[in-house]
Amino acid sequence: MAAEGDVELELETEPNGSGGGSDGGRAAEKPRKHDSGAADLERVTDYAEEKEIQSSNLETAMSVIGDRRSREQKAKQEREKELAKVTIKKEDLELIMNEMEISRAAAERSLREHMGNVVEALITLTN
Repeated sequence: MAAEGDVELELETEPNGSGGGSDGGRAAEKPRKHDSGAADLERVTDYAEEKEIQSSNLETAMSVIGDRRSREQKAKQEREKELAKVTIKKEDLELIMNEMEISRAAAERSLREHMGNVVEALITLTN
């Protein structure tokens, strides 16, 4: 029984009767099969082409993503407002900049995230 896409090959015997085997020149009992894989590939591509994305599902997914992004953006803005309220000392800022050799913005950010505690900021920057 040949599956779709299989090619059947029959072995021919030589005219002088020597089949090259110990069976006295008989042809092979079963024909050899070669599966090219083209039929499998066609089945996969046909299935993918027939499947369509429903626009309602797409709209729902886009709205969920949009809502999530807006919530994340709002939370980020709230966090930035909280960090801006933290007071930091100029000496602490310069200490971190000089010792860690980082920019003013990075040093200020680290100090604000640790509520102005220079020791905690330095520990975090070294780890």
